[in-house]
Amino acid sequence: MSLHDDAHAVLTSWVAPDPRQEALRRSYLHHLDTHPDAMWRECRPGHLTASTAIIDASGRNAVLTLHRTIGLWLQTGGHCEAGDPTLAAAALREAEEESGISGLRLLPVPVGLDRHEVPCGGGSVHFDVQFAAVAPDDAALVRAEAESDALGWFPVDAVPEPTDDACRTLVRAAAEAVCASTENRTG
Repeated sequence: MSLHDDAHAVLTSWVAPDPRQEALRRSYLHHLDTHPDAMWRECRPGHLTASTAIIDASGRNAVLTLHRTIGLWLQTGGHCEAGDPTLAAAALREAEEESGISGLRLLPVPVGLDRHEVPCGGGSVHFDVQFAAVAPDDAALVRAEAESDALGWFPVDAVPEPTDDACRTLVRAAAEAVCASTENRTG
């Protein structure tokens, strides 16, 4: 299965939590249906990306990176690459590369979608598919200097500024998903 086919399957089966997310889900599927190259950064007017909110097992803290280009505290994530077999694999690769954490446990389904304009390639749209990952208890952060000015753990309810509503929403959704997955694993 190609990365494009995987993304289509993931978005087809994903149950959106609200009408706004459902509208985004449908627009992502339309974009995939009309752009065979929708997974690659060269696709204009936009392309799918994969991001991950890294959460500790308690669901109380999140890893955020101060994005070097955008200047905001954000979740880890970025462009899909030719070696990524799945959208989830792309999200996990980006999370590991940008946080330095090995042993992340990626939750199996996305927790949200966010469509936003970005300056990459002279201006484009990211159709971001957002995942959550649980960090191991002994997680040590190692900043990816080429992409980040800072990296740190922050309380889920106190995301640092500057950031945006999309990041705050994702961190809350990811923390809820991590707590639910932890309860399901222990209960």
